[in-house]
Amino acid sequence: MKTRYSSLVALKKDAMKKSERVVQQANAALNSASVALELSYNALKNIQMPLRGSINDFVASKTLIAAQRDVIKHNQDWVEYAQNQVELANEKLKSDTIEYEKFNYLELGEIKKIIKLQKAKESKELDEIAVMTYNRNRQEA
Repeated sequence: MKTRYSSLVALKKDAMKKSERVVQQANAALNSASVALELSYNALKNIQMPLRGSINDFVASKTLIAAQRDVIKHNQDWVEYAQNQVELANEKLKSDTIEYEKFNYLELGEIKKIIKLQKAKESKELDEIAVMTYNRNRQEA
């Protein structure tokens, strides 16, 4: 049944669905960032310091550890950014859902009014038919 709110409800539902997709994408990005962070921690654990050798080996190992720490810092920042994006997406989804529910409620109220008016009209028509039938039966008798 079409009401004056039907188009708004459709728009709000589309916005809500889009927000749900954005939340899913943000969660996927957060998962990717978390996996990357975990992998960078594992890579740092797997770096072995040379126990003997030349100073160049020690310097190279130290440089490798410093680079891996930079990767870890970058991945930590990425996780933090992804968490913020998830929070923002969830807030947007919440507001879009509230808007959708609000207009959906208004549309349902409008539909109930229309149905009530239709039932009253139908009842009135049935009453008129009953009166006409009664009068015709009375005249025939």
